[in-house]
Formats: sequence, structure tokens, C-alpha cells
Amino acid sequence: MAQNNSAFYPDLKDRVTLVIGAGQSGDPYTKVWGNGAAIAKVLASSGARIIACDLSLEAAQRTASRIQADGGSCEAFQLDATLASDIKRIVKQIVDRYNRIDILVNNVGLTKTGDPATMPEEAWDTQFQLNLKTVYLTCNAVLPIMEKQGSGAIINNASIAGMKYLGKPQIAYASAKAAVIHFSKITGVMYASKGIRVNSVSPGMVFTPLLEKLGASDLAEEREIYKKITDHNVPMGFMGDAFDVANAVVFLASRSSRYVVGQNLVVDGGLTGSTGTGQTASKL
Repeated sequence: MAQNNSAFYPDLKDRVTLVIGAGQSGDPYTKVWGNGAAIAKVLASSGARIIACDLSLEAAQRTASRIQADGGSCEAFQLDATLASDIKRIVKQIVDRYNRIDILVNNVGLTKTGDPATMPEEAWDTQFQLNLKTVYLTCNAVLPIMEKQGSGAIINNASIAGMKYLGKPQIAYASAKAAVIHFSKITGVMYASKGIRVNSVSPGMVFTPLLEKLGASDLAEEREIYKKITDHNVPMGFMGDAFDVANAVVFLASRSSRYVVGQNLVVDGGLTGSTGTGQTASKL
């Protein structure tokens, strides 16, 4: 079960926050949270006003309902983050209502297996569109607003797959996430003097509803993927959960990280610094 041991950041109260990819896959009644939903939840727990967007309106509404049930502020919207027109539509609605956007979290992502010799061109293009172009499109729409107001925080969800080979053939995903890390670093430096901080977070092995679904699948192939992931050697001896990721994101959104810009915060239990000789990871 996810551990909701989150810090409280008073400076986030009433901060207008756009979370892209705030829904989650898998069983809607699971006690396991997805990264985007947990990020929205922890931000709302500190008093932020959440605009939760997802390709699936139902998924976004589910996140909003869970947050509202605990007294948080969250509105749900359907959004295709690969479409500039969709992003501009949502951004306009937010600015028309609140006259500002204080925090942007990009959490859209999807991985497909494939190596450079076998991955179809279409799959490569789709992976870059989902994992990288969505970050560019949202920043393209939101940065001018933050620049005008003289402040803002942007956190882009990357992955340790963008930092090292994890033993899985996911060349497009890994390449796109590496680009997200570098995009965040360069953009962070470019906009630091304008009062805008851009950083990225790279999760390691995290137990999410999607992984939970793979483990319960009727398909042997999907159960094998689950086994490979959960058997990975994490030095701490266990997998993280979505709230580990969320706490890192919310720290970067808060004034507690006011002097942190252009950085990639790794949340992986020590995996990227390991030679692979750690303990086998339990689920949670």
C-alpha cells in the first residue's frame, strides 16, 4: 500500500497548480496510487488549488474525487497533452479564472519495448511525442504566463531509464526521458533570472497501479514483465511508491527548494548508483 507520509509546505496554499497526467490506470478502487494522482494529492494537502488533467476525463475525475473527499481543492479536465490546441484551451481557462499559473507538473509518460534495430519508426515517434513533446508543449504555453507574473515552478517527470540502462529494451523511452532531463536543465538555466525554477524528478522502481495490474494479468507475458520489474536489485531492498515521487515533486514546487534550479532529483533507493548487487526488491 502507498505510504502517504508527506511533508506540509504552507507556502503552497492557494498556489494555482496544473498537473498534466493526473489520472492513473488500473483498478479505480485500488489502494495503490499512481504518480500523477499522488502528486496532485500531496500538493492539495498543502493547500494548492489543483487543476488535474488527463487524457481520460474519468481518470482525472477519480483523482479529483479522492482529493476532494479529504477536503482538498481539485478540478478535473480532459486533456490530450500531445495537442498544442488542447493545452492552450486549458491554460486559457485557468488564466481567465485565476489570472495566474504558479506550478506546472508534467507527468505524461508511457514506455514501449524495442531496440534500435527492431523498433518501428512509428513507435519511436509516438514515444517521443508522449514523453518529450508534451513537456515542450506545456512549457511553451505556460512559460510566458510565469514570465509575466515573475514567478513559477515547473517539475518534469523523467526516469532513471534516461540515466542508465536498466536491462530492458526501451530505447525510445530511455532516449526521450534523457532529453526531458536535459530540457529541464537548460530551460531552468534560461529562466532562472526570471523567477522561474525548472527541475526534473527521475523515479526508479515504483509500485504503481499499472504494475499491480500486470502482476494480476491473465497474460503470461505481462506477469513476466511484473516479475522482472519487482525482482530488480534496489540497494534499499524495496520498491518505492507514488508518494515517494510526489514528495520529491512537491519539495521542488515549494519555496523550500528556492535555490534549486535545473536539477534532476533522483528517487530510486540508490539504484542508479549501484553495481546491481543490492537486495531483491520487495513490493513495498
